[in-house]
Amino acid sequence: MISLGALVGIALVALGLVLTPGPNMLYLVSRSITQGRRAGLISLAGVAAGFGVYLVAAVAGIAVVFVLVPALYTAVKLAGAAYLLFLAWRTVRPGGRSPFDPQPLPPDGPRRLFTMGLVTNLLNPKIAVLYVALLPQFVEPGRGSVATQSLLLGITQITVALTVNTLIVLGAGSVAAFLRGRPTWQRVQRYVMGTVLAGLAVRIAADRSRAAVITP
Repeated sequence: MISLGALVGIALVALGLVLTPGPNMLYLVSRSITQGRRAGLISLAGVAAGFGVYLVAAVAGIAVVFVLVPALYTAVKLAGAAYLLFLAWRTVRPGGRSPFDPQPLPPDGPRRLFTMGLVTNLLNPKIAVLYVALLPQFVEPGRGSVATQSLLLGITQITVALTVNTLIVLGAGSVAAFLRGRPTWQRVQRYVMGTVLAGLAVRIAADRSRAAVITP
């Protein structure tokens, strides 16, 4: 149903975004360091629920938009590429603060931890743009149902994001201690992720193979 190239592409985008510091990472790391792994995992469950909300909305919305307004495809593609370049710049620009040096948070109960994880993800601009502007670029209408492809691509993104975020939650304390005394490692991580995001942006913007008119 979906090509290997599309599968690898969305996985790389998902990996680049989840490794780029943002609201989800900052909240999960802060919660894990200040309240422990269990609190971090409960918060991550809320983040996962937020991904589910976005996925359901995207599957319905992307299918309708692609069928009814195919001319928006090019605009969506260029917007997604521009956003990736913006994230690449934010990753490598000087003066950024490490997510593994968070501000302390007061302890919260399981219900509030889950709710805050959900709300943090729903209000995360990176995730909103991912589902609105980036995921549609990997859909190939000629391969079948747009909605089904969107669902499979979204599941791939969620799998990558949750896997990486779980590792971040479990290792937040150790990673924080490791990076505090090794600023070079922080710079290397930033430049690697920035390069990946910029490369994907250029590739997406230059790709004309999927610019054909979409028909129902």
